[in-house]
Amino acid sequence: MEDHNFLFISADAALITDLAWQVHTEGHDVKYYIEAESDKEIGDGFVPKIDDWRAEVEWADVIVFDDIWVGSDIGTGELAQELRERGNAVVGGTPNTDHLEEDRGYAMEILEEHGVNTVEHHIFHDFDAGIQHVQEHPAPYVIKPLGEVQNVKRLLYVGNEDDGSDVVEVLRAYKKAWGHRMKGFQLQRKVDGVEIAICGFFNGNEFIDQVNFNFEHKKLFPGNIGPQTGEMGTSMFWASQNRLFKETFGKLEEWLATEGYVGSIDINCIVNENGIYPLEFTPRFGYPTIALQEESIESSTGQFFYDLAHGNDPAVEVHNGYQIGVRIVLPPFPFDDEKTYDENSRNAAVVFETDSRDGIHLEDTKKIDGQWRAAGGNGMPIVVTGKGETMHAAREQAYDRIDDIVMPNMYYRDDIGERWIDGDGDRLQAWGYLGPQA
Repeated sequence: MEDHNFLFISADAALITDLAWQVHTEGHDVKYYIEAESDKEIGDGFVPKIDDWRAEVEWADVIVFDDIWVGSDIGTGELAQELRERGNAVVGGTPNTDHLEEDRGYAMEILEEHGVNTVEHHIFHDFDAGIQHVQEHPAPYVIKPLGEVQNVKRLLYVGNEDDGSDVVEVLRAYKKAWGHRMKGFQLQRKVDGVEIAICGFFNGNEFIDQVNFNFEHKKLFPGNIGPQTGEMGTSMFWASQNRLFKETFGKLEEWLATEGYVGSIDINCIVNENGIYPLEFTPRFGYPTIALQEESIESSTGQFFYDLAHGNDPAVEVHNGYQIGVRIVLPPFPFDDEKTYDENSRNAAVVFETDSRDGIHLEDTKKIDGQWRAAGGNGMPIVVTGKGETMHAAREQAYDRIDDIVMPNMYYRDDIGERWIDGDGDRLQAWGYLGPQA
């Protein structure tokens, strides 16, 4: 395998540390830039760091952006597009693909224009108009904020009442507490079924053959209760371009090729016996999904992304089974409270009771004199993964590895992967979604 030069860019928060570390560990030359001052220590001791990414562009064989955000604005898609036009090989989006995540209304328009089934949805910029809509069309709805507050995960609300009365009360509360910042929201008709994300890797022209299917666990506590987080853990498997893929990304392949998109793109869906209902896009790496995908790629991760960025068809080998990843967190995650973080979590030691680091992946971590420590201020130091021929075996391996980690005040969900075992897998199979496309 030929060694390559990789430039990793976090134009806002540091998210891509683990992938940079993995590629560096494989023997490639890596340089990592982090824009956010509060995150600059993340990755120290694991990967080489730089202060000016633009000065390294010509050095790089591959440039990797980790998110759509440049500070508080979207914009890495524009940067990636400019670099591609100059002849650089880039893993990243475009202005239009960035827009898929930032503007849910636009995302639904793209789906509908290309013949992809969508759930009933409405965009509102006035709380009273949204309340009136629910009262006139009573049903369970999901509230999804738009604009600058859409990443405040606790504002996403999934209604439970058939008459929508709980959604009306939540909208009234949001009007009082968030009306000055929440300039719009989407009301999406709630659909019952299995929630599954379809993740494809696109090389600028087409998707690779292997498709990643994953199941998010966004609530803080086991049993899927408590506040929304970015993610507490993920279970997944790889398969061929089956019906789930064909009826979603299969219809968007030509549009993505026109855009010149390169990298991971994910569409989260609700699936039932009646159809596939896309909910939202993630036109970038998912976190901690990418750490688990790295664990399941059994060929060179660096060569995979080199080929992807250069428009090649990667000869990638993936684990034939199931994988889970568990996010290990510290107080006050998922909330922001600097005093609590300083007293309980800042610089916390990550202690391993074995010499093995198999399945251990970095998030907000640094290494000082050989000692792993929590870094940054978010309280998300590591992700622990496991894989096996069954979901049960993958769970057993991951949680056995967690038992060998000592970190004061750490907490995590102990039910990642159970939904598959408890029936999600059987339902998807019975509905005919998991077999190869006929």
